[in-house]
Amino acid sequence: MMNNDPHAASRVSECRLITLDKHHHANGNLTVVQNGTSIPFDIARTFYLYDIPAGESRGGHSHHSLKQFLVAISGCFDVTVDDGVQQKTFTLKRPFEGLLVEPGIWSVLSNFSAGAVCLCLASEPFDESDYVRNYDDFLSLTKNKRVSP
Repeated sequence: MMNNDPHAASRVSECRLITLDKHHHANGNLTVVQNGTSIPFDIARTFYLYDIPAGESRGGHSHHSLKQFLVAISGCFDVTVDDGVQQKTFTLKRPFEGLLVEPGIWSVLSNFSAGAVCLCLASEPFDESDYVRNYDDFLSLTKNKRVSP
């Protein structure tokens, strides 16, 4: 794609859990996500995944420029992030905690519990050209990475 494509430099260590403010009330809890303050980007698109059959996975792609913030608003699931050198798996299970997935990172969502709902807040509108959907193509984009000391 472009010379400054994040696949060449992105690292799993840039993906991190972010705990959102949780406001406890006797009649239930409230968590707010605001553009640019709760998460490090403005939200351009919101979607959610649900009714995932047992044993199925979602994701299985990376992005050239889109950032994602994933939240288990119900149930739990795992997110495995991969930078072409290192992989790490996060378990999302709290509706006030989410995972920031940076551009250039391959991610796979799996091990969905019954009734799990994954909320995805995205930094960009949908653009098919932003996706890398083939893992071998992803590895080609990340092949010049060196392992950090």
